Order: sequence, then structure tokens, then C-alpha cells
Amino acid sequence: MPTEQRYQSPAELASAQALDEVYAAIESGRSFILEAGAGAGKTYSLVKALHYLINSRGATFVRHGQQVACITYTNVASDEIKARTDGHPAVCSSTIHAFCWTVISRFQSYMRSELLSVGNWRDRVAQNVPIGNQSVQYNLGHPKIDSKTIQLHHNDVLAFTAKLLELPKFRRLLTSTFPIIFIDEYQDTDAGLATAIKNHILGDTESPLIGFFGDHWQRIYGSTCGSVDHPSLRIIGKRANFRSAPEIVQSLNRMRPELPQEVSKTNAIGEVRVYHTNDWTGTRRTGQHWAEDLPAPVAHQALATVLQLLASDGWDTSSQSTKVLMLTHNVLAQEQGYGTLASVFQGYNEGYAKKEDKHIAFFLDLLEPACLGYAAKDFGSMLGSFGLSKSPITSIKDKRLWTESMERLLSLRLSGTIGDVLDHLRETERPCLTEDLLRLGEELTAQSAGATEGATATAAEDERPDLSRLRSLRQVLYSEVMALARFIDDKTPFSTKHGVKGAEFENVLVVFGRGWNQYNFNQFLEWAGGTIPVPTDRVPAFERNRNLFYVACSRPRTRLALLFTQKLSIAAMDTLASWFREDSIRPLSLTNPL
Repeated sequence: MPTEQRYQSPAELASAQALDEVYAAIESGRSFILEAGAGAGKTYSLVKALHYLINSRGATFVRHGQQVACITYTNVASDEIKARTDGHPAVCSSTIHAFCWTVISRFQSYMRSELLSVGNWRDRVAQNVPIGNQSVQYNLGHPKIDSKTIQLHHNDVLAFTAKLLELPKFRRLLTSTFPIIFIDEYQDTDAGLATAIKNHILGDTESPLIGFFGDHWQRIYGSTCGSVDHPSLRIIGKRANFRSAPEIVQSLNRMRPELPQEVSKTNAIGEVRVYHTNDWTGTRRTGQHWAEDLPAPVAHQALATVLQLLASDGWDTSSQSTKVLMLTHNVLAQEQGYGTLASVFQGYNEGYAKKEDKHIAFFLDLLEPACLGYAAKDFGSMLGSFGLSKSPITSIKDKRLWTESMERLLSLRLSGTIGDVLDHLRETERPCLTEDLLRLGEELTAQSAGATEGATATAAEDERPDLSRLRSLRQVLYSEVMALARFIDDKTPFSTKHGVKGAEFENVLVVFGRGWNQYNFNQFLEWAGGTIPVPTDRVPAFERNRNLFYVACSRPRTRLALLFTQKLSIAAMDTLASWFREDSIRPLSLTNPL
């Protein structure tokens, strides 16, 4: 009697087909790109491909001192790959920067000879010491040069890798060690490095086989490559969605008909709702980045009203079940506890929300994790956050000084200003401020000292924007930085795009509004409908808005709700009607205009 075959869902069948195509590309020695839309199980496919190589070539690779490289963009992702491949010696899983440094670190003389053509090194060398026979190192990612060492910036490592890929000798050495390279989340690859890969590796039979895993519709960071096009690439679409209910997947498929997805649970109950505020008759906001949005108090009211409506219809709107994605950041900055900090970046929200400002990046990426590690008495975590490869504490005196410095720092975080914290770090050098932060601080001090007698402390009309912003930033309580860190690190019920890429939630409410200088969702919806062509010079803006819209709408498992605080045109409403069921689009009733 034949064995009864296990039922496979449409998503499972689509996933298996994509994997077969990946295996076929590997066996034919052809580079490929696995385009895996939201919820497709991209990491599952990547791990399965690694296991396929371990089983078929693992022993040979190990015997010849070779590995499959799996490049990721976070330590968390790298550790996950290592765990899911049991740390097999035939697999090298590491972050992009760590991998690149591994393969370029031996080319010391080349990096010294090319240093002035990378980053800001020409100015940096002119202000310090000349290039001689220093050891080129990559440790903290803070660029620095002295008579003995040259410390590279994170971006320098990628730039040198791109330049070295131009050399046939380098490519041969790379291939001899890593004949196959998988790139996870390929769309987030540095644009310059991706161009070098396309120009010098793809299509070259003596270069590594490259496997790209990702989704160019989920590229939401600047200076990255997005889609990768090359005639030698085999394009494999993974047409599966293991995350969302059919109602949500159907909407995603209407948004993206070129990569339709099959569902995992065909009978799962889901729901999609779209709320607009076109019927509100009050005076809307004006200004380049706020035009046609609701005033902040009315936007708050709209959010509260939608949450009440959802709760009354059976949604569990608790933070454990429902995530609110705010794509109009300033609306909630005040109630999240960093309103003053946000006002410093008025018109430049990316400065704090995307950590483009050097001070915000330093606080959120380095200082806050280190302080949390110290407070938890996890000193290894603290030193790791500082980027120190070895402990600077080598004596009892060192321990006392670090303890005093960190205790004072914890106190200033709670009660002092950002200026107090910066002055403390500049004085103690525990930890050291970055070169850029020290330079900006010195320039601000010099400018203030050179001001004419009786001048106010406010910025002069001709003051550089970065110095003027730093002057204002120094007056903000550092506790607002802590509040911003909690928000961005997903410690509140609300999130921005940065906290949710790759994440999923039971229910999701997305609030679309203005306030970002790079996002206008009404304009995007007009373009997406096809009746209004996208201007040639606005294609990057269209893709930026499209990707964020798609990422936000593809997070929920069961229920999705959209709230537009921005007024929508007829063309924009038509696009929404083509993507979502007409009866799911509802006007929101708000109180009389303020």
C-alpha cells in the first residue's frame, strides 16, 4: 500500500520549487539572485542552500582549506547562520565589514598607497603625519593616523575591497579561499561594493559564484545598491508567504503583481482596513515637508479614534498584539519623550530618526549600549559596545578611573544635558569621542571664543548648519536621547521603519503622514496608480516611498490597518481602491476643526 503523502501548502510548494532552482544554479556554477518577498522565508532558503553545500562539498572544502562565505549585515544574523549550520568549518559566516577586512588585511602596502583616494584621508593626512610604513588596522571604525598605525573607518574597508576587486590577482586569491559567496539581504550592500561585484566578479568564470538572497523592494536605507541587474545572473523568485493571512497577501500581490505569493494557511482569517482623513474640514499644515497633513493635536486624535474603532471591533490593541508603525515621526516625538531633541532637527528628521547626525549615531550605537552594559555589570558587553578588542583596564588605577568615569556618566545621563555628557567624555576619554565629534566640538568652541564681546550664545546667521545644530543640541537634556533610543530600539508600542524591517507582528496599524523630507505618500500613490507617470529624476524617490510602504504593509500576520493623516488626492484614493477591497476603505470622523 503506497505511503500517504503529506499535504503541502501552496507556499511550501512554491518554496520547494525556488530551492530546486537554487540547487540547479549552484550545480551549473552560475551566480543567482533569490528574490524573496516579505514573509517568503528567505533565511530558510539561505540555510538550506548552505546545508546543500555542506552535504555535497563540505568535506572537499575543508580538505582544501576553502569555505562558503555567508555575508550578513548584523552580528545577530551572522550568529544565527552559525547556529543553524552548527558552526560547520566549511561555512564562514560574518558581517560584511568583518569579511571584507579578512580578505583585504594582508594587502598592507596597497592600502597605504591608495589611502589618499579613500574617504577623507587626504585632508586627514595633511593635518597629521605623513604615510610611511604604518600598520593599517581596522578595530573601532574610528579613522586615525599616527606614526605607527592607520586606523580605518568602516566605510574605508568596503571602499578598499571594491578597489581590490579590480585586480585579477586579488580575485584569484579570493576564489581560492571562498569559491562560493552568499550575500544575505543583498539589497543593503554598499552601492560601490555592489558595482565592483557586478563589474569584476559576475560573468567571470575564475571568480567566486555569488548567491544573492534578499528583496530589492525591502531596501529602505540610503547609499545601498537595491536591485542588482546583470546578464549572467539567474533570477529566482520565491513566490511564497508564510507570514500573513490570505486577505493581506492578496493586497500585497496587487501591489506587486510581478512577484505573486502563495499563502501558507489558505483558510486563515485576516483583515485589512484603510482609514483616510479627507473629510476633515479644518486648516491643514503647510510648509514643504508638512503640506496637507493634519495639525499634530488632530493627528493624535485620529490615531486615538482608530485605535478605539479597532478595539471595539475585536482587535487586541495592546502592545503585545498590535504594533503601531509611525511613518510621520514628529507626531509622537513629544509624547515619547524627545520632543525638544526632535525640534533641533526640524526639517531634517533623518538626522535623529535615521541616525544620520554623527552625535546621534554615537549616542545610540555606542554610548547607550555601553552604559546599559555597565549598569547591568556586563563589562564584556560594555567594552564590546565601545568597539574595544581588548580591555583598557590593566591595573587597579585603570579600574578606579573607569569606574569613576562611568558612574559620573550614568548620573549625567539622567540629570545633565547633552553638552554635559560631551564635555565629560572629552575630559575623561573614557570612552573616547570620535574624531568627527571632537573636531565639531573644537570648531564650536573656537567660534564661540572668537565671537565679539556682547554677542549672544545663539548661532550667527552665517553659522554652518552642523555647528548651529550642535549648539542647540548641547542644551537638550540627555534623557531625551535615552527616550529616543528606547523608541528606535523598539522598547515602546510605536516604531519607525528602522525597528521593523524583517520583523512581524500579530496586528499592525501604520500611520502615514508628512514630516519626512524624503517621503510623500500621496504623491507615491498617485505615481503607483500608473495614470501619472513617474518623472525620470524622481524614480529614486518613488522607489524609496514604495519600499517603505511595502515593508510596513507586509509586517502583520492577521490584521492590517492603515491611517492616512495626509490628505489624499483622487488619484491616490484610486490606487488604494485597486490594492485593497473597496469596502475596507473608510473615512474617519473627527471632531470639529480646532
